[in-house]
Amino acid sequence: MVKKKPLVVITRKLPDVVETRMRELFDARLNLDDKPMSQDDLVAAVRSADVLVPTVTDRIDAALIEQAGSQLKLIANFGTGVDNIDVAAAAKRGITVTNTPGVLTQDTADMTMALILAVARRIVEGAEVIPQGNWVGWSPTWMLGTRITGKRLGIVGMGRIGQALAYRARAFGLQIHYHNRRRVAASIEEALEATYWDSLDQMLARMDIVSVNCPHTPATFHLLSARRLQQMRPQAILVNTARGEIIDETALIEMLEAGELAGAGLDVFEHEPAVSERLVKLAEAGKVTILPHMGSATREGRVDMGEKVIINVKMFMDGHRPPDRVLPSAV
Repeated sequence: MVKKKPLVVITRKLPDVVETRMRELFDARLNLDDKPMSQDDLVAAVRSADVLVPTVTDRIDAALIEQAGSQLKLIANFGTGVDNIDVAAAAKRGITVTNTPGVLTQDTADMTMALILAVARRIVEGAEVIPQGNWVGWSPTWMLGTRITGKRLGIVGMGRIGQALAYRARAFGLQIHYHNRRRVAASIEEALEATYWDSLDQMLARMDIVSVNCPHTPATFHLLSARRLQQMRPQAILVNTARGEIIDETALIEMLEAGELAGAGLDVFEHEPAVSERLVKLAEAGKVTILPHMGSATREGRVDMGEKVIINVKMFMDGHRPPDRVLPSAV
C-alpha cells in the first residue's frame, strides 16, 4: 500500500525548483500567485495541513496556533528568524518548529557591506543624478562622501552574519569592534583583530559606523533605544539588515531629521511592509538609504532555504528529529 503523502501548505511562491521537489515528495498546496494569505486563509491552512510552511511575513501567533487541527505537527519556517512564530505556543500544542539557518549568511553580509558603502559614498544619490539630467560635470567639492578605510565599525551581534561582515570589512581597511551576548573565540578575535565591548553604550559612543546584525527577540526589541542612539557620534553611520524592531525607528528618524547622525542604511523597518513617510522624505533628501528587505534576496539563497525546508519536513515525516528544530528556550 502506498503511504499517503503529508499535506504541506506553503504560504508564498517559492522558487520553481523548490516547489517541484515539494510536489514530488509531499501533497504540496502551492501559492502560485504569491498573494499574501489573509488571516482566514491562514486559519484554513492550520486546520487542514499536516505541515505549514510560512515565511517571515506570516504572523503565526498563539491565537492562530490555538485554531490548528490536531493533524498539524510541524511548522517549517521559510526563513532564519522565527520572531513571526509563537514557538512556545506551538510547543504547548505539540507542534515542532524549524527554520533555515546558515544559508543566508554570505548574502546578508554582502548587502550589509553594500549599504555601508552606499551611505558613506552617497551611491544612490549619485546614481540618480544622470538619469534625472542634473549632471553638469565634475567638480572638486561636489557629492563628497566619507572614506571608510581606517574607520571603526561596531558590529551589534557577532554571529554568523556579523563575522562574515567583519571579514569583508577588514578587506576594506575597517577596524573591527563588536558587542555580543557572549565573547567569541579568541581565534576569531585574533583573525579579525576585533575588539570586544561588554558595554554596548561604550561601543556606540566610539564608532564611525554601526551595523545591526543580531536576531530580533524580546531581549533585543529596541536594543538601540532612543537613549542608546543618542550615544552615537554625529558623524556616525547606522546600518540595519537584521530586523527593524531592534531599533527605535521614531527616535532614529528624529535624529536624522535633526542632523544628529551622518546617515543610515536600512533594509528592514519596524512596521514592515509599511515604511514611514518621514523615512521616505529623508531618503529623497539623501539622508538615508532605504531598501525593500532584499538583504537575502539571491537566487542561490532562496533555493538553499527551500532545500532546508524540504529536509526538515522529510526528516520529521520519516520519524526523525529535523536538523533545524527551534526550541522555545532558544528564542
